[in-house]
Amino acid sequence: MSDSRSPAHVTSNKRSLAPAAQGASLRSVDAQLGLAATPVRALLGREPVTVAPATPIRATALLMREHRVGSVLVVQDGRLLGIVTDRDMRSRVIADGMDTSRPIADVATMAPLTTDVRATAFDALLLMTRRNIHHVPVMDGERIAGLITATDLARQHTTSAVFLAGEIHKETSIDGLKQASARIAELQRALAAADATAYATGHVLTAMTDALTTRLLQLGEAQLGAPPVAYAWVAAGSQARCEQTAKSDQDNCMVLDDAYDEAKHGEYFRALSRFVCDGLDACGYVYCPGEMMAMTDAWRQPLRRWKQYFHGWIQEPDPKSLMLTCVFFDLRCIHGNAALLDELRGDVLALTKDNSIFLAYMVGNALVRRPPLNVFDRITPARSGPQRGKIDLKHLGIVPIVDLARVYALAGGHPAVNTYDRLEVAAQGKEVSEQSARDLRDALEYLAITRIHHQVRQRDAGEPADSFLALSELSNFQRTQLKDAFLVVKALQNVIGQRHQAGRF
Repeated sequence: MSDSRSPAHVTSNKRSLAPAAQGASLRSVDAQLGLAATPVRALLGREPVTVAPATPIRATALLMREHRVGSVLVVQDGRLLGIVTDRDMRSRVIADGMDTSRPIADVATMAPLTTDVRATAFDALLLMTRRNIHHVPVMDGERIAGLITATDLARQHTTSAVFLAGEIHKETSIDGLKQASARIAELQRALAAADATAYATGHVLTAMTDALTTRLLQLGEAQLGAPPVAYAWVAAGSQARCEQTAKSDQDNCMVLDDAYDEAKHGEYFRALSRFVCDGLDACGYVYCPGEMMAMTDAWRQPLRRWKQYFHGWIQEPDPKSLMLTCVFFDLRCIHGNAALLDELRGDVLALTKDNSIFLAYMVGNALVRRPPLNVFDRITPARSGPQRGKIDLKHLGIVPIVDLARVYALAGGHPAVNTYDRLEVAAQGKEVSEQSARDLRDALEYLAITRIHHQVRQRDAGEPADSFLALSELSNFQRTQLKDAFLVVKALQNVIGQRHQAGRF
């Protein structure tokens, strides 16, 4: 459902567009952009130290001391089998009193997580942050290209996220997690001061939410025992899209294995979901006002029931169904058996692709929120109420772009969840023109980064963060860019609305 019009263009030079964060130094470096532009290959140093799987533990330890390294790779016939770190030596050998004559394969982490040599340093940062690891082998196909560590990233001055995630994974109580989560707002401030992009900021801050969620699930399982059947803890909304700011309400659900039996297993998952949702609320991620959380019985169901939900929403769309789809079409597995969500996603995309009737309803829903422009395309702030004179950046700017990208993704059957990624793959699939996709991505970047810096200024002033921007906060140049961003959204809404009326999908 490609469009042929090109709306007003918003330049993507974020340094000239983003409002300056208070206290930001003119000498500050865009750390996250640097990571995004730096290939992992550029951070590789000397060749990694390798050992055969049969090498004794003591001999491996001596080799690590000799080469002054914190990890070695376990390799056989040129193939990567595993990795051993100094932490493994402490926790699996010394603490357990293991016989050091045993082979190193007995304590190695086999089939370790890796990154590709063509990936960016930012990709490596996210991997380390989300999985709480500090050593990642770098692969060039089947060949070992090297090893990247948190120390390598430290040289780029961007590892605060990695170390904060590490601290979260070490916490053993809700109080400890509360203290760790209190530092996330400061992380957002640091990213803003470094002039990080909204895309990078959203991924880093969402990784913190993921880490908190994962740790709460681990603590819950330690308290309640092993889960009786497999499950997937799934984020919805902005967390699923990796587009969070420092704090927001929580949207989550659980997809349970079809072996689930309410009489036998219901109480366990009820207690686990309550523990996690209460913990997230304690950490500042407040309960969803619409109760779209895993602790709500309706959103903690076996796979077969979730399939029934989506079949009903897609085949018989109504206002409530459309509201639910806007939340639950954006899903990402945080912990547990990801295959459960993968199966559900595949089933859903098969139902939505080329489904003109359902897509028409989704288009109608995407046109409900319009940018705040009058008939002369001038920005019109709220004229009354507590937000008088302000613009709702989230609901009148960002959300309409999210809605458009979701329609494009569903029309093309694309599994991407992040809005930037959806726009990119939609352009490749011709659901939207490449120029329009670029304009929407630039508009989203500008609106999102403006919102982030606005929230940082509010926190610096001791005020609660929100999405309501007074135009007086912006220069005339910035107001022009804000207007251009809204014009992009308005133009693409008009295009998709005309296509909807013509029945062209």
